[in-house]
Amino acid sequence: MFSRFSRSARPVAQRLAARPVLNFTYAASAAGFAGAATLAYQQNVRPTSCEVMLAKGDSVNITEFPTLQRYILAQTGDQELAALLMGITLACKATSRACAKAGIANLFGLAGEVNSTGDDQKKLDVLSNDLFIDALVNSGAAAVLVSEENDEPIFVEKKKAGRFIIAFDPLDGSSNIDCNVSTGTIFAVYEKKGTGPATMDDVLRTGNDIIVAGYCMYGAATELVITFKGKGVHRFTLDPSLGEFMHIESDVKIPAGGGKKIYSANEGNYMNWDKAIVSCMEQYKNAKPPYAARYVGSMVSDVHRTILYGGIYLYPADKKSKNGKLRVLYEGFPMSMIVEQAGGAASCGLFKGKIQRLLDIVPTSIHERCPVIIGCKRDVEHVINEYKKQGLA
Repeated sequence: MFSRFSRSARPVAQRLAARPVLNFTYAASAAGFAGAATLAYQQNVRPTSCEVMLAKGDSVNITEFPTLQRYILAQTGDQELAALLMGITLACKATSRACAKAGIANLFGLAGEVNSTGDDQKKLDVLSNDLFIDALVNSGAAAVLVSEENDEPIFVEKKKAGRFIIAFDPLDGSSNIDCNVSTGTIFAVYEKKGTGPATMDDVLRTGNDIIVAGYCMYGAATELVITFKGKGVHRFTLDPSLGEFMHIESDVKIPAGGGKKIYSANEGNYMNWDKAIVSCMEQYKNAKPPYAARYVGSMVSDVHRTILYGGIYLYPADKKSKNGKLRVLYEGFPMSMIVEQAGGAASCGLFKGKIQRLLDIVPTSIHERCPVIIGCKRDVEHVINEYKKQGLA
């Protein structure tokens, strides 16, 4: 049946592509659909729903939707995990809406409180945290929640408890929200070790035990990047007209060879860094040609760019923050897993007297901090070698 469809669709799509229209998007979409239909005709294989959607663009006559929910069920077949992740995506959509309407809804500015890690809370920090807690507790799949905004972990009551532990930063980069710079959510999911009630042993584990990690970026578009352990990194974009995250790219990889030469670091801390990091910075600037400097101040935005373009993101330890500043469970771990699954590397640099792979850390508290050096292997390995060269490791 589909071979008949491809025979009829191919000439129609080719005529549309050849039509002298002024709308480039329409012409490109028609050309793309012609290509998809031709490939299907030649190979007698039906294009995936993702390929058809991307080929046709923002068309109302698409009948197959590569949604996040379908993707999750296809990857795992786990209804409870799907329910948990649907709770996460619901909170992401609500947070995206709140960020977009922050000025109108009087959500700019401070909430007048300090969070568990000593940061001033913005109004949107508080709102996004409440959104995630409500969505996750009521998913029926969560056992324990660990949030940057809460001093203690939240153990879900028995009648609503599931089998998963979720660590999350509900609004990373919120200091940027008042000036309309991209922010994001970061999360990591673990499964309980046993069948009984969850304990702190289920929470304080290495990053190697994470089964799902992801982040959602609230910018020009709302984009969700997610990885299931051993199954690559995938990108989804929120379609506002449907209210669904649509699959736009599979098996995302950092560009071959490390990609563009870009470093991303807060150079306001330069005078407090150790000599290995200072040496790396000087080498970046004096290289021929020099590395480009790009720093947003939102980890989600900076790491997202690093994955897509290449280079390195650094938030090393310094004289003020000797154990680093970023949190292990809900910043360092999930971002490291995503970057490694994308073909990169993730290290702490020099941490507690030795060079460590970030995912191997065993946290001792839910808000523990660590240095973060992640990106392409070319640049992360260069930093590690510089520590060795300087005799610091």
